[in-house]
Amino acid sequence: MILALISEFIMRLPLLKFATDSRSPNHIAEVIETATTQFLAQCLEPEELSFPVMPPFGSWVKSFDEESGNKIIGVVTYATTSPIDSVHRARALGLSLADLREQQPQIFAMLKTEFRTTIVGFEVPQNLVNGNGNNLGKVYQYLPPRPPQIHQGVYQCEPSEIIHFSEQVDFLRILLQVKDSPPEALIAATIREIYLLRKADRDWLVKVGRILSILLKDDYDRLQYILSQITL
Repeated sequence: MILALISEFIMRLPLLKFATDSRSPNHIAEVIETATTQFLAQCLEPEELSFPVMPPFGSWVKSFDEESGNKIIGVVTYATTSPIDSVHRARALGLSLADLREQQPQIFAMLKTEFRTTIVGFEVPQNLVNGNGNNLGKVYQYLPPRPPQIHQGVYQCEPSEIIHFSEQVDFLRILLQVKDSPPEALIAATIREIYLLRKADRDWLVKVGRILSILLKDDYDRLQYILSQITL
């Protein structure tokens, strides 16, 4: 009875809109749970009355370890949208997004979008700047000394950062060990994105194929399954 009363009270509250004018377009989330190998982030509220944008499966994000200055690089492995209230599940309303905005605007404040990121490496700052104004440091494709701290911002990686990081492809070994999503689909999604950013660099794709053939030398079926998903 009490929970129902609280839920009804929340439904009647107007949707508050906080200022987001100063937020970088690439600033999409905030770390709410952190660990050595991965972190969980909650998407920030969008500027318009809508659901937070869920980052694509296999996309690249970054956060920071403020103590060391390291840029932590990760790949999105799992995402979900669910009610903030863990007691009550969302239910079908039969309304379009436009109808929700008009008739049930409080719905947008009652849902959260979270995504889990597997850490695949980090960059140590070297004060090098590329043509797009992005700082590019020395890349290490293994786990950093520390993950990003809780409440750190999470940002979508710039294309130049992804290209710079993927000069090496040792990160594929880490992705093969992912447990919260199918690693074969994850690797294929990651390769597709990088290959497009590299403007169909076949030499890079051949290098990826060679590494995968070494990592999966005893599992031809798994290798074939990954390669079958790399279609553009």
